[in-house]
Amino acid sequence: MSRKRSSQYDLVIIGSGIAGLSFALKVAQAGFRVAIFTKKNKAESNTNYAQGGIAAVTSAGDDLDKHVNDTLEAGDGLCDPKVVEEILRDGPDRIKDLVDLGVAFSSLEDGRPSLGKEGGHSERRVLHVKDVTGKAIEDALLANIAEQGVDLFEHFFAIDLITATKASKLGVQIPGPQDRVLGLYLYDANKEKVVTVGAPVVLLATGGAGQTYLYTTNPSIATGDGVAMASRAGLSAMNLEFIQFHPTTFHSLDNDRFLITEAVRGEGAKLIDGKGRPFLKKHHPLADLAPRDVVARAIDREMKRSGSPFVRLATPDMKVDFPERFPNVYENCLKRGVNPVEAPIPVVPAAHYSCGGIPTKLDCSTGLAGLYACGEVACTGLHGANRLASNSLLEAVVMAHRGAEAVCSFLDARKKEKIQLPEWVDGDVPASDERVVLSHNLDELKRTMWDYVGIVRSTKRLQRAQSRIRNLVREINEYYWNAKVDLSLLEVRNLVCVAELIVRSALRRKESRGLHYTLDYPDLAETAEDTLVRPARR
Repeated sequence: MSRKRSSQYDLVIIGSGIAGLSFALKVAQAGFRVAIFTKKNKAESNTNYAQGGIAAVTSAGDDLDKHVNDTLEAGDGLCDPKVVEEILRDGPDRIKDLVDLGVAFSSLEDGRPSLGKEGGHSERRVLHVKDVTGKAIEDALLANIAEQGVDLFEHFFAIDLITATKASKLGVQIPGPQDRVLGLYLYDANKEKVVTVGAPVVLLATGGAGQTYLYTTNPSIATGDGVAMASRAGLSAMNLEFIQFHPTTFHSLDNDRFLITEAVRGEGAKLIDGKGRPFLKKHHPLADLAPRDVVARAIDREMKRSGSPFVRLATPDMKVDFPERFPNVYENCLKRGVNPVEAPIPVVPAAHYSCGGIPTKLDCSTGLAGLYACGEVACTGLHGANRLASNSLLEAVVMAHRGAEAVCSFLDARKKEKIQLPEWVDGDVPASDERVVLSHNLDELKRTMWDYVGIVRSTKRLQRAQSRIRNLVREINEYYWNAKVDLSLLEVRNLVCVAELIVRSALRRKESRGLHYTLDYPDLAETAEDTLVRPARR
């Protein structure tokens, strides 16, 4: 798909999920030179694993106000109402864009869209392609960017942004404003070397940070790279304490877990305890279709009450043919010895989505000139303290459209300049022969986050996590500066950076709101305020 890599582009995008691909397509169509760098293969992203669908108002019985109210209710008082209204209003138009690109959403016999209903939604408004919606969108976008001449490079890991300030510290004086992006350093995993790529605009579309936790629905690439890079470039992070735990992932003793989409409960499945009794009704009026934070905490309480390592998802009362509506879930259950039509599915919560991230405006711009962020890595104000199901894919396509328009205007107006960037220098550091240290550090990090920064928290647990993670940060940073870089080192470096930011954010919130529930502060504060965490001094 790609041509030979250049050292200079108009726009460099890190990440090949729905946010990065949508953004690339629109900027390339405007005639600018665009490159996408992704650290694994081009289809490996959180988007590719998104089962449920994309939420938007597309039926006569639904309206914008209902979608807005559902989103605000799920966000538990922390959503930005202006952002919510603008993103959701743009949703139907962006759905049309996807259809024009070739996304064939599931439909009824009369041709109308087949709309699912998920937790927190008052109406059926979730468009889907069976239970492989993310993959269908990803495939369509990849096919279209290939036609637009976008350079796409696989197995390149973004190490750090190059700013004018950073260049000066490295001995290269760059004229003009110092607080701006000039490019970045990337690790070419195939050639095992670092390359320098220049661009006046960089888009971070790196996804979330689920791999900070022991159990997650996220693929292995979700290591918080964008937030870590932005933090090292001097940007604050916002609301990182709000980690959404998906209530239902398949439980297995060998940690072979996969997501059971919320849409299964939307079609009538019920969570039951060890005696076969539904238990969600006593926690929320919407029972099994309550917002995810409520359902995850209810499951956590039930597991602790019963001593069982899981609860069950029963399907007898479902309104649809399970194998036809959810073929991916059905086949994955069968592979693991469970027929969901005949027996309840064992499920547990797992880290799923980060509602916080790099603060952005409604055009994806950040506090650093030339740096944009889109998708899960960004914090727009849409999700607040808890994301409404299937709003994430919608946010990605809407914000990508808005951001692409802003970037095109920026590129049209800029004065072109030729800048000689400082090259990466390894020095005389050797390749490490102690890789086992990294695996031990990573295991300690994941277990610490799971045990102390999970669904239910306390000040003491968070302080214990902070102490352990600070030690890991010191160890990994020392390791980084004294060994040649490679993929595993770079990922662990980012993971400990983001984990530290998450814990610091959680300690600052003296209340329980949305996804952040702490035993020491069980009530809501009188006013809802965002948490901003500045980069730690190194």
